Amino acid sequence: MRISELATRSGVSAASIKWYAREGLLPAGNRTGYNQTEYGEEHLARLHLIRSLIEVGGLSVAAARNVLAAADDPAHPFGDTLGIAQASLPRSTTPPTAESVQQVTDAARAQGWEVFDDNPGLPAAAAVLDRYRALGREDLAATLPGYVRAAEIVAAADLDCITKHLDAGPATAAQTVVVGTVLGDALLAGLRRMAQASESHRRFGPTPGSPS
Repeated sequence: MRISELATRSGVSAASIKWYAREGLLPAGNRTGYNQTEYGEEHLARLHLIRSLIEVGGLSVAAARNVLAAADDPAHPFGDTLGIAQASLPRSTTPPTAESVQQVTDAARAQGWEVFDDNPGLPAAAAVLDRYRALGREDLAATLPGYVRAAEIVAAADLDCITKHLDAGPATAAQTVVVGTVLGDALLAGLRRMAQASESHRRFGPTPGSPS
């Protein structure tokens, strides 16, 4: 297909398609003549993946490039792919306090987790506790054990999905890690909001303006 058709089918402008190719996110099309390039279904699928990572997952172009490179490389250590996907997610630029890091670590270990000091999730979670403290709402940290239990259930579902794709080859498994990690955060946030509304309705009944 020509770039105009690819743009129509993908919802990505021709200029953006060319930019993604220059930035190394999208493989180049096949030159068929002077100023003519053909694209295939693999380019369409790749554009959907790129849009998902950037628009839904919130990754920067540079971060998307890193996770796609890891997913594309069959020789890349599989365990490292998960770390690259996690490290690509937006994070706080302010280092958390040692007190909050220890609080998160203790809660995780109480649930039986192996805690890795270099995992980006640790400072991300600790930074939230620091925000609670700055707001004078340290009482909100009481939710931490419940969040730990919920996260363990979600992580088990993630790894079950990854395990099912191991036989499909390293590239497919790596893409499952990347897509599941990045878009899974957005999925979880959406479901959490739905669950909050449902639980609120169950406990308190309908509120003004809400569906009865």
